[in-house]
Amino acid sequence: MFNLIILLTLLCLGYLVGQFLEKRHFTSIINREKSFINLKTTNSNRPIGELGDIIETKLVCGSAVISVDYFKRFLASLRYIFGGNVTAYETLLERARREAILRLKETCRDATQVINLRIETSSIYKGNGKQVGSVEVLAYATAVYAVNDTTT
Repeated sequence: MFNLIILLTLLCLGYLVGQFLEKRHFTSIINREKSFINLKTTNSNRPIGELGDIIETKLVCGSAVISVDYFKRFLASLRYIFGGNVTAYETLLERARREAILRLKETCRDATQVINLRIETSSIYKGNGKQVGSVEVLAYATAVYAVNDTTT
């Protein structure tokens, strides 16, 4: 009985701390995304509109590694039993994707546009068995610097 109480206490603690940290990270992402609202970004290999004279292009990348907390791992293990969509990992991947894109944009703050954006996802650590421990998201693109930008 004592072990069950410890397990439930750890699960509740994992849930509360995980929710707090995840909300704090989402708030940080939303605030930082506001600063890049004017930086046009596309997954197309062509710029949006007419740019004018392109003076420089360069490869830029950003990556993020996010770990799974124990509560989400516990929920995901229940999904392995009953089947269905593993929603516990969806917010994890969303945070990692948005963070990687933000880090990419932070490397090219003065760019006119970011084109040809690509995202790669991988799990870099497997826990016991087939459990996901951490995910890495790599975002890479081409930053275009132009003068006489006519798209604004």
